[in-house]
Amino acid sequence: MAVEWIAAGAVFVGASALLWAFSARMTRRIEAAVPSNGRFVEVEGERFHYVEEGKGPPLVMIHGLMGSSRNLTYALSGQLAEQFRVITLDRPGSGYSTRHTGTPADLPAQARQIAAFIKTLDLDNPLLLGHSLGGAISLALALDHPEAVGGLVLVAPLTHPQRRLPWVFLSLAVRPGWLRRWMAHTLTMPIGLLTKGAVVKGVFAPDPAPADFATRGGGLLGMRPGNFYAASTEVNTLNDDLPGMVKRYPQLTLPIGLIYGSRDQLLNFRQHGQALADKIPGVKLQLVEGRGHMLPITATARVVEVVQQVAKRMRAPQNATLLPPSFALANK
Repeated sequence: MAVEWIAAGAVFVGASALLWAFSARMTRRIEAAVPSNGRFVEVEGERFHYVEEGKGPPLVMIHGLMGSSRNLTYALSGQLAEQFRVITLDRPGSGYSTRHTGTPADLPAQARQIAAFIKTLDLDNPLLLGHSLGGAISLALALDHPEAVGGLVLVAPLTHPQRRLPWVFLSLAVRPGWLRRWMAHTLTMPIGLLTKGAVVKGVFAPDPAPADFATRGGGLLGMRPGNFYAASTEVNTLNDDLPGMVKRYPQLTLPIGLIYGSRDQLLNFRQHGQALADKIPGVKLQLVEGRGHMLPITATARVVEVVQQVAKRMRAPQNATLLPPSFALANK
């Protein structure tokens, strides 16, 4: 029996080593096909990768789970760069931004890191756009660091706890850290290569995914071991922080825009969109009929409209203070 166990262990170790080497080789090929395309800055010991475009009021954009800045630069940033200084970042552990071992991955920690990123770039109360999980992080930032943000645009945001993950993200539900790391470096890449078509289809459904999403949209980057490990770590902390955030949503008074696809199959617009709007006075949910989760790519023009609406509301109080005294007295 002991000999059999030793033999089985040797097979396991050998197979793991082969899979680990295969994943490392494929990671190099992915990074050659989808290289970093922006700048780097050190923030609190982590290296942030970001893309900067345009001139004007600052707009910081935050992508969702398993994504990267390329999700938002695919179509959205180019249109917004005509009016804004658009800064699209890779969240820590995603894209080409680092998350070192021991760095927290929960929502408050990511909000704190992005607040530090905003301070490092010396941005003055930027407008923040968050897609999906990026929406939850944007909300956490507005709650915990109100001085760091002037307004929110929430695009198909995660806003409330979810008992079950969408099927496309079920592989991320790995609790023990050691198992998560082993899976990241052994099984993630081969399984990802086999299922990438179905996963991308599920993320975009019912909309068709662009043929070049894997490269131009950064889809391939999410298959790398480090990205899987980071995303799995995030998923396992979400429901720890969201209940407390939900109780604090009514405290938010900054301008907020909220948009969802009516047929979003990852985050239900009633459970996350309307539920958020019901808790914050003045927030109205805007629906894009027939669209799914990836609105920055599939409904770009509508997202741009929401950004413009919130930016106008951010400027309104400042404009009011610039009215001449005679006008102010005449209208008392």
